Amino acid sequence: MSKYKLVAIDLDDTLLDQDLKISERAKKAIWRARERGVLVTLSTGRMYRAALPLAQELEIDLPLITYQGALVVNALSGEILQHLPVPLEYAREIIAGIKPLGYHINLYLNDILYVEKKTPESDSYEKISRAEAQPVGDLLKFLQEDPTKVLIIAKEPQLDRLIEEFKPRFGVNIHITKSKPNFLEFSHPMATKGHALAFLAEKYGIKHEEVMAIGDSYNDLEMIAYAGLGVIVGNARPDVKKHADYVTEALYGDGAAEAIEKFVLEEY
Repeated sequence: MSKYKLVAIDLDDTLLDQDLKISERAKKAIWRARERGVLVTLSTGRMYRAALPLAQELEIDLPLITYQGALVVNALSGEILQHLPVPLEYAREIIAGIKPLGYHINLYLNDILYVEKKTPESDSYEKISRAEAQPVGDLLKFLQEDPTKVLIIAKEPQLDRLIEEFKPRFGVNIHITKSKPNFLEFSHPMATKGHALAFLAEKYGIKHEEVMAIGDSYNDLEMIAYAGLGVIVGNARPDVKKHADYVTEALYGDGAAEAIEKFVLEEY
């Protein structure tokens, strides 16, 4: 029996390669881990609808951690196990603060992506996520209920300045993180991959030291910290790697496979 009973894997720039595909090595490692009774799931900032096809490709039948942990949904039944949306007043304050700067805003509500208008940023995001953006005009007028998440797309220095401005403003009331250098995400304070992974581990009666988490970016750090073994793939930035218990030599999905082969299958 493997020491690790639950493995959570990030998608973009971790399990997925630069062509947004899952390598055969990664698929084989995941399937072999499951044959040994290990629970394997996905933990992603993606929408549920954008994560589901990849879960189906891997034949995952467990709850998926989506929207950075804001939405935990059963991959087979679609049952929502946990939903932690952004309180409406804060979501509106975020949008109102960003709008004068002209940065692109993604708004997620009921697993649908809404934007003010189609832009090069929304076109690029659609290609990555394979989720169509719905233009609705003024987002402040449109938004009348708690959204699952708000995402800003801009250049990294611009986002870093937003972090400096918004973190003191919202304090513990909003979780703010970068999922990619040009993606800044605002979510419920408990909507982190770490909290969601703890929720799943408790559901299945698994201790945190029996959990392995694999990621590559800042939004993975909470689950890396929670897990008994936190793995960062080799293509991650140096300042992310320093938080890992183990950094893979292989990149992207082959790095995830390396971690499973080494620590779950115990092949080397």
